[in-house]
Amino acid sequence: MKENVIISLADSNYFELLDELVESIKIFKESEKTAICILDAGLTEDQKRILSKKVDEIKSAEWDIEVPDFKIKGKEWLKSQVSRAFLPKYFPNYKKYLWIDADAWVNSWEAIELYFKGCENKKLSISTTADRAYGRVLRAEWFFGSFARIKSQNYKHAKSSGFSEKIARKVALKPHLNIGAFALEAEAPHWNIWQKNLKTALKSGKIWGSEQIAMNITIYNDELDVEILPAYCNWTLIEALKFDKNKNTLVEPYLPNHQIGIVHFAGKNNDQIRNNKNFISKVKTVDGDEIEMKLRFNKN
Repeated sequence: MKENVIISLADSNYFELLDELVESIKIFKESEKTAICILDAGLTEDQKRILSKKVDEIKSAEWDIEVPDFKIKGKEWLKSQVSRAFLPKYFPNYKKYLWIDADAWVNSWEAIELYFKGCENKKLSISTTADRAYGRVLRAEWFFGSFARIKSQNYKHAKSSGFSEKIARKVALKPHLNIGAFALEAEAPHWNIWQKNLKTALKSGKIWGSEQIAMNITIYNDELDVEILPAYCNWTLIEALKFDKNKNTLVEPYLPNHQIGIVHFAGKNNDQIRNNKNFISKVKTVDGDEIEMKLRFNKN
């Protein structure tokens, strides 16, 4: 029995991305000791048949927390915002659970090892959207000279999701935890607290982003243990990536140009890449050159 598992979710529209994620995991020999499980949020029978030959198990995602139909509007893939908080329920008997969004792929197994190592001793292992290469992490609305109104993702989402002003302020200036990749042990206390906060978020706010603000509140307000990993473990600022010709891999833009662990096409800025696997991106190299390349995973 494999102790650790990597889990993702997709509908039929994200199948190609999901399949690339699975292939990017399996290309590493180390993956032979790690299970891969899939939550189905609208895959076709043919798609599930293809995946079943590559992964350990596929199960249908559910609305683990009741959500009004007017919020769902037929978007069954939004189950990803709920079901990821219930992973041990879907796939029991594993020790460590690593979630990776379907629009991501694994470039270095080191990141996988860090996620699993980081969640030991019942901690959440996760990275943030704050990094030296990412630039602005807060917005300020300036008025009356030197006075400004600070705007943060955590504060905005906490308020719109029905959390108190006190909680919203407590999490407002904290680095935003990116739930697109995270790891937890089966017995970690985070699951129950996260689910509780998620119920609050889903009751008052939108489904999209609910699981992320719920986890940020779980860590920063409920003060559960966390191991914050480097941004290269879950890299989302795709336009800032660089390519190392000598090592033939994608790296951070600044020294020491560490190899990117997970390439994550999150956000509207990456729509073109997500929608077209043959999209050509202009990528700077560490030696000052610029090349054109496809950034979607290709095992060839």
